[in-house]
Amino acid sequence: MRLCALCALLLFSAACDTDGQDTPGATAEVWLTSGDQRFLLAQQDDILITDDPPTTDVRVTVDPSETDQPMEGFGAAMTNSAAWLIDRHPQREDILRRLFSVEDGIGLSYVRVPMGASDFAAEPSRGYTYHDLPAGEADPSLATFSIDVDRPFVIPALLDAQRLRPELKLMATPWSAPAWMKSPETLNGGSLRSDAYPAFAEYFARFLEAYREAGLEIDALTVQNEPQHASDDYPTMRMTARSQATFIKDHLGPLLQARGLPPQILAWDHNWDEPEYPLAVLNDPEANAFVAGTAWHCYAGTSDAQARVRRAHPDKGIYFTECSGGAWDPNFESAMIWNLRNVFIGAVRNGARTVLLWNLALDENNGPFIGGCTNCRGVTTLTDTDVSYEVEYYVLGHLSKFVQPGAVRIASTHRPGQLETVAFLNPDRSRVLVALNVDQVPVLFSVVEGDQTMNVRLPARTVATVMW
Repeated sequence: MRLCALCALLLFSAACDTDGQDTPGATAEVWLTSGDQRFLLAQQDDILITDDPPTTDVRVTVDPSETDQPMEGFGAAMTNSAAWLIDRHPQREDILRRLFSVEDGIGLSYVRVPMGASDFAAEPSRGYTYHDLPAGEADPSLATFSIDVDRPFVIPALLDAQRLRPELKLMATPWSAPAWMKSPETLNGGSLRSDAYPAFAEYFARFLEAYREAGLEIDALTVQNEPQHASDDYPTMRMTARSQATFIKDHLGPLLQARGLPPQILAWDHNWDEPEYPLAVLNDPEANAFVAGTAWHCYAGTSDAQARVRRAHPDKGIYFTECSGGAWDPNFESAMIWNLRNVFIGAVRNGARTVLLWNLALDENNGPFIGGCTNCRGVTTLTDTDVSYEVEYYVLGHLSKFVQPGAVRIASTHRPGQLETVAFLNPDRSRVLVALNVDQVPVLFSVVEGDQTMNVRLPARTVATVMW
């Protein structure tokens, strides 16, 4: 057992085995990250659990009998840039272990995969899809469709990640249809022509089949990344809610069903500030039949928009799919607090089954990029020889390392602005509590589950993961 620098600050007493019964000598694990970086996902002494009563006025009640959404995983995006940087790095194997191994790293369990280029691509250093043609040409049969651009480094990185984390799930998202399917005929902006709906549905099917042949099964897909955004400097495509519903119900959904392709179809995949869009798709009963849920980004609005959609369609899942750190907030403490409050606690308390950040890796110049965000930060920063694990790495780790795929969120007392929490029950019956002290002073609180108690003094601006 490690010597603990916070033995005087973290005093636990409780008793809980996997059936919720008193077990003399049971212990809880405690892991800390502090805003001042004194602790970076640092394991403390295991805590002896007894059945002593609460001794503080502030209590966090954890109730495993009150369950909410299942959890499918935590992770980030394997963009072309991220895969290229990882592939060529001399510490490639260690980087992948630190990202995907539970034992040696943070055990990421879900990865988002762009279908073609996003704003982050290194080779080729331009926009591309899996079926690009010279201007003015068309190929509705998709005779020359190919995922060969992903074979040198994207697919190998994903296969190695899956080897390290066998439970790893993948989500696929296009930034644009091939230009010949669009009006105007460009990757950067424009919209999908209605006469190209069948070809674009076939494009999805070919991708899913090609990735399956490469050894990678896609668990879920979104129809279009950020469908309310278009740009003239990187692949983007506008798609209205009505167009998305029509494409799903008349083309994509039936085609995938007919081909026996199982990925869940997710609508929206854009910011919290426009819940009317996913509601419009889900309110179409024919499209609704093919849609498993909705996907969300963090760049505008607040996470309670997810709850609004969930209340209207409680049978549909909520997936949080993108948020990036960047130069707009280089401060470790403030970035840690914002991410935990808004995304890892906020989005999950509002129904999210996944929490996915943006690039798994970028270089010291915030790239390589071909447009779009020029000051985004990766979960890791890779130079030619070195690796920096950024604040997002540690925030991810506080959940991904401990919350197992198939866990369910359980009830926990939440004190906005002071002690903010989210809790889970794992398939192996272990409990996980993530508690964030957002205050400028330490907080003393008791974690209570039934007649069992843990008394905790948590330093200011610090997050703790407790697992028992």
